[in-house]
Amino acid sequence: MSLKAQYVPGCARVFEPRTIVCAFHDIDGTHSLIRNWPPVMSAVLNDVIERGLPGNFDSPENRQRLIGACGTRVLPETDRFCVESAGLSALTQMEWAIRRAVEEGRVDAPCDPKANRLIIERIEQGEERFDDVPETAEMTRMLSVFTPRLFKLYEAVLNGFCRDRNLAAARLEPERFRVKGSMEFLNMLYSAGVKNYFVTGAVVERGMGMFEEVEALGYPIGPGRMIEDIIGSTWDKKMPKDEIMVFLAKQLGLKGENILVTGDGRSEIQAGIGLGALTLSRLPAGAARQRELHTLLGTHMIVEDFDDPLITQVFTRFPQGGTK
Repeated sequence: MSLKAQYVPGCARVFEPRTIVCAFHDIDGTHSLIRNWPPVMSAVLNDVIERGLPGNFDSPENRQRLIGACGTRVLPETDRFCVESAGLSALTQMEWAIRRAVEEGRVDAPCDPKANRLIIERIEQGEERFDDVPETAEMTRMLSVFTPRLFKLYEAVLNGFCRDRNLAAARLEPERFRVKGSMEFLNMLYSAGVKNYFVTGAVVERGMGMFEEVEALGYPIGPGRMIEDIIGSTWDKKMPKDEIMVFLAKQLGLKGENILVTGDGRSEIQAGIGLGALTLSRLPAGAARQRELHTLLGTHMIVEDFDDPLITQVFTRFPQGGTK
């Protein structure tokens, strides 16, 4: 069997019929609901901008203070940033906050203010690599030390706020924490011979973190299984999704037109469009700003969940060797 995708009325953008042989999926917010990360990240990043990085910023006491602060007030700048930076590597999101704190004078690091401002703006536009922007050695050194530390603090706050509790609940009732229709959609792709890869901006370590969450939700992982592999970042080395996808496409010898990309973040949808892939945005009905962003990017489909009738109209299985 193979999977054919064809444009139907209701899609966000017209596309030529194609055969899908591989799919790259974001996890968090696209298939999994375990991590309610935006209020946590917003609180942590805002705290850095307001208070800097004092010597005890990642202490257990400060972690508990931040857990209590999550979701307690509107934070216009960081709330917006979390919406618009969804899908970027967490390390890039941490870097943005530290650079903003430098800009506000709350972190002391000799730097070129114009270069710092340029990188802030480029992160806000969805970029993650800035090797072409000259930086002082002191700024580079400071970021290399504090960005991973802030990332670990954020993950600890996330665990304490919701992740650990939701993970325990997901082990008992996994369907509560899967986006509606997710398992059936992935199984439809798998049964048609499509190879599914999960791609994430979070750290991936077997038996821990995102890997643990995917297993708790019941998605089989491994070569030849429903999910071939999960690929993500490390604590101190960012792996932007566009780079992961380009690498996988080359490694698997795939053309972009034969790839499906699903996600809820600007990063993965932008990367999919750059590859020439078919893109499917999974966004709640009330996510007006995200829907606006994805439409401007040129995503091909926007669905609230994977039970949307549009999916069964777009994707059809047909015998190997049939019309493509």
